[in-house]
Amino acid sequence: AKQAQLDIFENYFYRYNYQILKENARESGTGYADIKKQYEEVIDSLSKIVSLTKTSGTFDLPADYYTIVRVIHTNNVGKMVEVEKVPIARAQQLLMSNLTQPIELFPAYVQLEDKLTVYPDTISTGVSCYYVRYPKDPKWTYTLVSGEPLFNQGAIDYQDFELPLTDEPTLVAKILQFAGMSIRETEAISFANQQEQTEIVIEK
Repeated sequence: AKQAQLDIFENYFYRYNYQILKENARESGTGYADIKKQYEEVIDSLSKIVSLTKTSGTFDLPADYYTIVRVIHTNNVGKMVEVEKVPIARAQQLLMSNLTQPIELFPAYVQLEDKLTVYPDTISTGVSCYYVRYPKDPKWTYTLVSGEPLFNQGAIDYQDFELPLTDEPTLVAKILQFAGMSIRETEAISFANQQEQTEIVIEK
């Protein structure tokens, strides 16, 4: 279930990009037919804004981050500026030049794995990150009744899928596909693949 949800989640970004290409080619609709907007709403529902804490010279990203959308710095007087992302290969080049060196009005950051280094290094607070997070892992909770597991939605650690209901057929097909691979049931895999291809054709 976790892998199936993750596959669909990551595919959202490819489908979103595909709809942008169709929109640029004037092949997509507007209003209720605006599929790109629907993808944006799903991605936005998994977006967060958090304040980052500086530790040992770097800012730690949240454990659930998938991709960074924007990094913002708020200075002492409340002015907000966007922190520009700089590739690691260009960072030293920018720092060595007085003309391009980042200042608090025009800060920059370098990302290395799950840590951000913000320049100038005088910035130690007021850094926030707008990011898209991974969906939470689904967890089927249960209680034992006469030795048999009975679904318990009221459990504290219960976690439902975070995808919209429109993805339910795809989700079921994905789970069936993975389950078929696990038990080596070729018919289940074949059926799931067929359902997935049908969904792709419908979207196009």
